[in-house]
Amino acid sequence: MTRRPARTWLLCALLTAALLTLTAVALSTGQLRIPPVTALRALFGRGTAGDVLVVQEFRAPRVLAAAVAGAGLAVSGSLLQRLFRNPLASPDVVGVTGGASFGAVLLLALGASQLLVPLAALGGGLLAAVLLGAFAWRSGAAVARLVLIGLAVQAGLAAAVNLMIVRFPAELAASALQWTTGSLYGRSWLELRVGGTAILLGLAAALLSQRRLAVLDLGDDSAGGLGLRPDRARLHLLLLAVTLASLAAALTGPVGFVALVVPHLVRVAAGPPTRATLVLTALTGAVLLLGADLTVLHLLPVQGLPVGAATATLGAPWLLVLMIRQGRRTPIASAR
Repeated sequence: MTRRPARTWLLCALLTAALLTLTAVALSTGQLRIPPVTALRALFGRGTAGDVLVVQEFRAPRVLAAAVAGAGLAVSGSLLQRLFRNPLASPDVVGVTGGASFGAVLLLALGASQLLVPLAALGGGLLAAVLLGAFAWRSGAAVARLVLIGLAVQAGLAAAVNLMIVRFPAELAASALQWTTGSLYGRSWLELRVGGTAILLGLAAALLSQRRLAVLDLGDDSAGGLGLRPDRARLHLLLLAVTLASLAAALTGPVGFVALVVPHLVRVAAGPPTRATLVLTALTGAVLLLGADLTVLHLLPVQGLPVGAATATLGAPWLLVLMIRQGRRTPIASAR
């Protein structure tokens, strides 16, 4: 028992080193190659004006957006899987990122300021959560079937987004389409100050909520006996998960499968959930999304491929395997 926390913190240290290494690589590679040490100096405003401009204005916002959004998506997926007690639950499966995409694209269609994208994405994510809850309540669905309802919500919102893009003027359609595929292109410091700061606050709130999550894991009766109101606590944590996923989508677009895959990887590597494993989850999400972005930028022969395509390639087979395993574990009698 004493070895597991030590192993978890060791993994956190290794992933922190990996994240710093990937950051140095991302800041130094591109059409203009800059030595890693020089790139790190330029990040803090030291060096030639050209190096500082390239690193600070073009590369650093993209790198930080990938790290922060990856961490937010991963933690959101971990929260949802624990709340629903379903390994298939994640923001992109139950419709939250689809709702965030709907809100952001609607904002673009109305011609509003880009500063409102995080709020629009958050509103769309909350709309998806409300739709999910309403359909589940009316149908009396069990927790295991919420994923199927979420897939339906996601499909409906995706159809609405596609309809808006088709109706867009030509000059807006291209930017909106790029946003909906999940892309880190063109991120700015202004977006990071708004959305990135909010995600970091959400991650801190998730760490502080770990005790309530642990009590909920014991079951509603035990949680009530310990003085916790399960319904209220579950609602607060659900809103936190939706907020994290929506704000991450505001930075990157609806990047899929990071929130689904990372919690499973962490459970295999570190065991049952604790505060340490939540930190490990955030670090894993940051490393995964930043690594995927570097892959599509520099390792694949196709230019301009969005990062969402890389994560979908990784995550789609994983989702299929999980659905097959979940189907085998579900008794036939309970599926009727």
